[in-house]
Amino acid sequence: MELKRAERLGERVEDTVERVGDRLVRTFQLLALFVIGGTIVWSAVADYLEMIEHGSAGIHDILLLFIYLELGAMVGIYFQTNELPVEFLLYVTITVITRTLVEVEALSEERIIILAVSILVLAGAALLLRYGASRFQKGGDAEKAKEEAAPPG
Repeated sequence: MELKRAERLGERVEDTVERVGDRLVRTFQLLALFVIGGTIVWSAVADYLEMIEHGSAGIHDILLLFIYLELGAMVGIYFQTNELPVEFLLYVTITVITRTLVEVEALSEERIIILAVSILVLAGAALLLRYGASRFQKGGDAEKAKEEAAPPG
């Protein structure tokens, strides 16, 4: 009887520690997301004010603002769903490479080809991710269709 009671007490302590650990991790995630989101906004505003001060914005600057937008959207999606949207990281990377290509005059022909191929590979990866998400998503349409097609019982 004492052994069972000690086991139950041990299980309760373990459950409590696990719940506290989960809450601490979630609190850290929220705090980190807030800091990252704030840093994105801060950086975007600082760069935008620089553009205003300069009196114009080129394509390089506009692409930078798109990077901030994509990063902000990624943080927002992670905040809402607790899932990191890897597709957005690919979009950010494609945009960064595109910013480099804008300065084509300063790049060698080899570098231009490598960057262009990199964009194609990343675009292909984004396409595969999107296809995989629609095809193999938990509880998605494909899963529901399988369940509906299965005989009852």
